[in-house]
Amino acid sequence: MAEQESREFGKADFVLLDSVSMPEFMANLRLRFEKGRIYTYIGEVVVSVNPYKNLNIYGRDQIEQYKGRELYERPPHLFAIADAAYKAMKRRSKDTCIVISGESGAGKTEASKYIMQYIAAITNPSQRAEVERVKNMLLKSNCILEAFGNAKTNRNDNSSRFGKYMDINFDFKGDPVGGHINNYLLEKSRVIVQQPGERSFHSFYQLLQGGSEQLLRSLHLHKDLSAYSYVGAGAQLKCSINDAADFKAVADAMKVTGFEPDEVQTVYKILAAILHLGNLKFSVDSDVPVIENSKLVSVIADLLSTKADMVEKALLFRTVATGRDIIDKQHTEQEATYGRNAFAKAIYERLFCWIVTHINDVIAVKEHNSTVHGKNTVIGVLDIYGFEIFDNNSFEQFCINYCNEKLQQLFIQLVLKQEQEEYQREGIPWKQIDYFNNQIIVDLVEQQHKGIIANLDDACMNVGKVTDEMFLEALNNKLGKHAHFSSRKLCATDKNLEFDRDFRIKHYAGDVIYSVTGFIDKNKDTLFQDFKRLMYNSSNPVLKKMWPEGKLSITEVTKRPLTAATLFKNSMIALVDNLGSKEPFYVRCIKPNDKKSPQLFDEERCRHQVEYLGLLENVRVRRAGFAYRQTYEKFLHRYKIIPEFTWPNHKLPSDKEAVKKLIEHCGFQHDVAYGKTKIFIRTPRTLFTLEELHAKMLVWVVLFLQKVWRGTLARLRYKRTRAALKIIKCYRRYKVKSYIREVARRFHNVKSTKGYGRHIKWPSPPKVLWRFEEALQSIYHRWRAHELIKSVPPKDLPQIRAKVAAMELLKGHRADIGFHRAWLGDYMASNPDNPQLAGVFIPVANELKRKDKFMNVLFSSHVRKVNRFNRVEDRAIFITDRHLYKMDPTKHYKVMKTIPLYNLTGLSVSNGKDQLVVFHTKDSKDLVVCLLSMHPVDESRIGELVGVLANHFKSEKRRLQVSVTNPVQCSLHGRKCTVSVETRINQSQPDFTKNRTGFILCVPGN
Repeated sequence: MAEQESREFGKADFVLLDSVSMPEFMANLRLRFEKGRIYTYIGEVVVSVNPYKNLNIYGRDQIEQYKGRELYERPPHLFAIADAAYKAMKRRSKDTCIVISGESGAGKTEASKYIMQYIAAITNPSQRAEVERVKNMLLKSNCILEAFGNAKTNRNDNSSRFGKYMDINFDFKGDPVGGHINNYLLEKSRVIVQQPGERSFHSFYQLLQGGSEQLLRSLHLHKDLSAYSYVGAGAQLKCSINDAADFKAVADAMKVTGFEPDEVQTVYKILAAILHLGNLKFSVDSDVPVIENSKLVSVIADLLSTKADMVEKALLFRTVATGRDIIDKQHTEQEATYGRNAFAKAIYERLFCWIVTHINDVIAVKEHNSTVHGKNTVIGVLDIYGFEIFDNNSFEQFCINYCNEKLQQLFIQLVLKQEQEEYQREGIPWKQIDYFNNQIIVDLVEQQHKGIIANLDDACMNVGKVTDEMFLEALNNKLGKHAHFSSRKLCATDKNLEFDRDFRIKHYAGDVIYSVTGFIDKNKDTLFQDFKRLMYNSSNPVLKKMWPEGKLSITEVTKRPLTAATLFKNSMIALVDNLGSKEPFYVRCIKPNDKKSPQLFDEERCRHQVEYLGLLENVRVRRAGFAYRQTYEKFLHRYKIIPEFTWPNHKLPSDKEAVKKLIEHCGFQHDVAYGKTKIFIRTPRTLFTLEELHAKMLVWVVLFLQKVWRGTLARLRYKRTRAALKIIKCYRRYKVKSYIREVARRFHNVKSTKGYGRHIKWPSPPKVLWRFEEALQSIYHRWRAHELIKSVPPKDLPQIRAKVAAMELLKGHRADIGFHRAWLGDYMASNPDNPQLAGVFIPVANELKRKDKFMNVLFSSHVRKVNRFNRVEDRAIFITDRHLYKMDPTKHYKVMKTIPLYNLTGLSVSNGKDQLVVFHTKDSKDLVVCLLSMHPVDESRIGELVGVLANHFKSEKRRLQVSVTNPVQCSLHGRKCTVSVETRINQSQPDFTKNRTGFILCVPGN
């Protein structure tokens, strides 16, 4: 059964109606139409109601929903029936067919398009180029056939005026490899005349509305539709079709399907020639027939690639052979008009057949060898005219309705046959079903020697003038006692029938009154041999090919051709035999109203179609004792969640036993029968109860599955996380070990190398060891420093520590720190630096040591100082481990000022090569000096001064603040000022000068 839709949409399968009656059937059909559900099942038959609007139910998403699914798994849809036919063909290698039936405007052509679209979408997953080409051509052929075979009628803007049966050939993989199209009974009379409110075939309007000005000029045409007699009646009609756009689409489709440019041009010429033929006017001048607008004859001759005089002769005369004599029989005005119209119809019919043949040549299966390529299977799609009842029903409606009788007979026979065979296969007793067997109507039409067609052929073959009235009289005499035939003569009181004109047939779809007017002419389908010879002698090879019988000589005797009715009867018998050999699937189309409204549901109109389509009989056949049947496996798959003993899997000997126990558990054992492979359920109520139980348990199952699935996902996540952590742990351990091994390898025997591994490059550590690497490098540098220091004499250690301290404070700030030389410290006691006064300074230093008890001399040097009174004087500084002394060298190094080192807060030096130093004190009485060196004169001692003081402060666990700037900030007795350094070329020695913000130290430029 179909997937259960909400109850607001009615029953998705008519088989599941509570009672099989017309009111209940119509109520369900109306409800589904009003709710936008245009498809409903009758078992495996799809009932389709034309929605008269575009629905978003045919896209790629919908195709994927139905692909490979069973009919009952999804809501009713055309795609479901197409997939079922495709699966039956592919799985069982069996030819299938889809029969689409319904009256004009019910949506048959659109249904066939969607079926083709679905088959094209689900095939050729490997995208083989040849298969794609075939699929494209099969789809494009529809566009061409619609242009030349469809027309606007009062019921449908795109009505098929011919029957079409298309075979699609598939290879063993299920991919389309070719196809073949059969066409039936083109309504060619539409070329010359149409009923009020209708148009001729689309092709004429497309050419006139979509052709370029240049093309129309070459065909001697213009865009004014009303100028052409054959199509002028439809010029002002409103139509939903865009002829100009369709002209381009058809031209593109013809190009894709292999029509050569010359062939396309010939098609346009034939259409133009037909339009010009319709404008010819005949008259009689002194008993001689003439063409009033003879200029058109030359135009027609040019378009048909023949001579104008030959065209004129064929239109006005008929060549007759009497024994050995050949005479030209002159036409009357009426005969000329008849011949012209017959010629126009014949040309169009030959053109249409040639187009179909051309498409068949292109899409035919190429080089198929069943031994090499496997069996070639077929899906047939039949889109043929539906049952027609017009105000005036003629020969065409008679043939169309006969066709529908044959198809209805096949439908009932096949459905009954399928049902009976299924019951027999399953061992279920078959109950005889009462239904209307329309074989009696089929025999009324086609029975040899007695049927209507046989009587019509007899009338056409009789010598002498035989009229339509005489044909009707023959029917009255031979069929007067038939229960399904009547006329006014047989039923004198029936005023709906005209004397000598009408007869009635009681079809399965209802009573139809036919007018015999034109029956004999249409059945003879007479076309004078002159026209055939005219076209055969055309210089256009395409036209010549369309008329092979034109090569016969005038005197050559030929067999009488079969009549139109007999040809159609034979084609219908062959079609039914063809369909009967395939596994059939059905689409029954219903037209909801005659106003093409998407909201209106005409109850009477739809009931009539339901009756003549035999849908109620179809439901009764399907429900012959049992409304629903399904294989045990699939039934169990759907309903096993209801009892505990079948969920999730049963332990019984077979699925059949499990189904029996399930049914008994629910209490339905008296409403079912068990076949060999299927269960049969008698009433729909049992099925709906099962569905309700299924829906109720489904909630619990979904929650259970969600719980299990979430638990599964959580366990999977846990396992993945645990595995990931283990991998990360092992990987980190590996990276750490690799790093440690690499460090050990690179620094192996580093103690014996020069520089103790100074130039060895450290390997890149993993992220987790970044801090470890910093610590390891620190340990290494400390070890290396220790090894280096071990080789240094103890007396040199203070100097090294001072240099290290200076480097930490000044590296990157000053260019010359003095690392390259030995640091003496006490330069005033040095003879090289202070040769004249060293002897004077040493006693003073010794006296200060005795007096102030200092232990070590840190630094001494001559300086030039400036004070707050702007006085610049030469002085000396003597720095011990306890005090900083300012001395006057001119007064035997008399101490001018003593600054305890604990009162010293920091130093400021410039970033140049000068020797400026500012000693900052806590009492803001800074000492501003410039160091002076005697030997050598330009030696830089700033680095040494900073280093020894910083090292000393560090030994006392104090920090010396050192600032490297230019200008240098200082405070002289609380007054803030700056000391900047300038280089002057003519300056011989450093000197201080005053400026607005403080002082300038001028230093030599060389």
